[in-house]
Amino acid sequence: MQPIIRGYRPSDLDALYDICISTADAGADLRGRFSDDRLMGDIYAAPYVTLEPGVARILDDGEGNAVGYILGTVNTPEFVRRYEAEWLPALGGRYDNDDDPRDENLLKQLRQPQRMLLPELEAYPAHLHIDLLPEARGHGEGRALMTSFLQGLHAAGVERVHLSMAPSNTGARAFYDRLGFTEIPMPPDRGGLYLGRETKV
Repeated sequence: MQPIIRGYRPSDLDALYDICISTADAGADLRGRFSDDRLMGDIYAAPYVTLEPGVARILDDGEGNAVGYILGTVNTPEFVRRYEAEWLPALGGRYDNDDDPRDENLLKQLRQPQRMLLPELEAYPAHLHIDLLPEARGHGEGRALMTSFLQGLHAAGVERVHLSMAPSNTGARAFYDRLGFTEIPMPPDRGGLYLGRETKV
C-alpha cells in the first residue's frame, strides 16, 4: 500500500506514544530507559494532539497505521498556557510520586512548560516535532509531512515556525537544512539548537 498523509484520529494515540519513544534517541529507540515508556510521549506527543489535534499530520502506511507524525502548535505562548491549565491536570498526578532518578530530567521538562518561552523565538510563534519510524524514512515522506504541516500553518496565518534539536543529531540537521531551516542565534547558555523558517512553501 502507498503511504498517505492524513489528519490525526484519536485511535492513533497509542501509536504516537510508541513512535515518540521509538525515535527519541536521535531517531533510535529509548524504550526501557525510563520508568514508564509513556513519559516521553506525555511531553512531546500527547499534549499536542490533545490540545491542538487539527494541527497534526500523520504518516499512514496505507493500511490505517501511523508510522510517523508531525505535531505542533500555531502559537507557543498559548500552547504553554493551555498545557499548564489543561494538560498537566489531565495527567491526574500520574508522575507526582515519581522519584526514579532515570526520570529526573524528563520530569523537569514535563513540569516546566515555560521552558518553551524564549525571547529569541518570539518571531517564530509556531513550533513542531517530527518523528518517523525507521522503515518510513528515506522515501521522501518526511519532506511531504513537513510540506503539509507548513501549508497548514501558512493557511492559519502563521508566518514562521521553529524547532529544537540536539546538536549531535547531524542526520536530522541535514534534513532540516535541506528543507530551508536556518539556525536561530541563541546565547551560549541556552543549550540545544534552535532552527526556524518561514511557513510559506
